Amino acid sequence: QVQLVESGGGLVQAGGSLRLSCAASGLTFRRYTMGWFRRAPGKERNFLAFISGSGGSTHYADSVKGRFTISRDNAKNTVSLQMNSLKPEDTAVYYCALALDRPYYNTNRDYDYWGQGTQVTVSS
Repeated sequence: QVQLVESGGGLVQAGGSLRLSCAASGLTFRRYTMGWFRRAPGKERNFLAFISGSGGSTHYADSVKGRFTISRDNAKNTVSLQMNSLKPEDTAVYYCALALDRPYYNTNRDYDYWGQGTQVTVSS
């Protein structure tokens, strides 16, 4: 049974930083691409970043490029999202997700397993 559990959300002031983590279990973690998404209030869940199984390839949405960094530790079965220079518009529920073998990794439908989400609130 595949499980993804996010942690690290919270309240932060604009300009601050947070680091989200996602722990995976139930499969051979290093084989799979991992992604981060978020859902802002009243909006759809949107792609933020993905990282390949080896960690050698990453890709970011334009909205977070240069501010957020995705990384993974295959020895610990974790993927992280370092978020810097946070803005009030980054307020959302953040989700990690795991993709089985897919040609693309930047939409919701490309991912097969999801965490429960963690709330990030950025105050102005």
